[in-house]
Amino acid sequence: MKFLLLLIFSVSNLFEANAQTVKILTSGTKVSLRGLSVVNDKIVWASGSNGTVAKSLDAGLTWQWIKVNGFEKTDFRDIEAFDAKTAIIMGVDSPAYILRTVDGGLTWVKVFENNSKGIFLDAMEFWNNQSGIVIGDPIKNRFFIGRTFDGGKTWQTIPEANKPVADSGEACFASSGTNIRKLNKAEAVFISGGLTSNIFIRNKKILLPIIRGKETTGANSIAVKNSKTFIIVGGDFTAKDATDSNCVISTNGGATFFVPDSLPHGYRSCIEYLQKNDWVTCGLNGVDYTKDNGTIFRKISDEGFNVCRKAKKGKAVFFAGSNGKIGKLE
Repeated sequence: MKFLLLLIFSVSNLFEANAQTVKILTSGTKVSLRGLSVVNDKIVWASGSNGTVAKSLDAGLTWQWIKVNGFEKTDFRDIEAFDAKTAIIMGVDSPAYILRTVDGGLTWVKVFENNSKGIFLDAMEFWNNQSGIVIGDPIKNRFFIGRTFDGGKTWQTIPEANKPVADSGEACFASSGTNIRKLNKAEAVFISGGLTSNIFIRNKKILLPIIRGKETTGANSIAVKNSKTFIIVGGDFTAKDATDSNCVISTNGGATFFVPDSLPHGYRSCIEYLQKNDWVTCGLNGVDYTKDNGTIFRKISDEGFNVCRKAKKGKAVFFAGSNGKIGKLE
């Protein structure tokens, strides 16, 4: 009887560990996708290089590929979609743009432009359909911050004195649009990397025990379960298989951070909180899944992706990456 119970327990654990997988929905397009917004289980938008936006209205079965007129060379590294018609895309630099559509991507209106020397936008985050924030790399040692309160129709740069101060060699990674996240109904939290790697919570700047010291190292993505529990992933994007201090966790609102014993299996550019104790993270060499708040990360796919996002209203989880590759958690 003991042997039978042990066998059942082992099979159950094996099934649970392999219950998730990633199904490839489309690939082969010459575009690197880093922006992803999942409105619900049916409506999905993605954005990327060469002025490209992708949209599906049937849970990823079919895709519409859009070239944004006049911005064919712009790298749109983040996107925020609100429904099948309305979305906002962020072009990173030279100059930096934010565009908005209300007709499903047929036409786009430029709602923000910045020609400052050194401008480089990294990510957007929205609390709701009206209030949002955009973050960019430091200019004159202060991180760029812009705000919108009308659904992205207009954007205002916050006063210089209110912009967070950056250390030398510190910046953000525009790898997945997830280095800034809402912390609660009114506040956001963001992370940095490079020669140093920090988390910025309200007026606090906290050094992270994540790999740092080179321009290619540091924190890339943060996901928030609640105001107390965050998981941050990153690493060195030039060493996709390296696992040295590529993930840190806080369960007390950022008072302390720790490195889990079982780390994701390589550099990770994005992490997403799903439900209960479940999280998913992706990078250049695959996808990891944890069912215990990061205690153990199990690799569920060798397919590389830049970004993973869960439906705002629903349970579907999608992935996007290089060569126009889009996947779905099964």
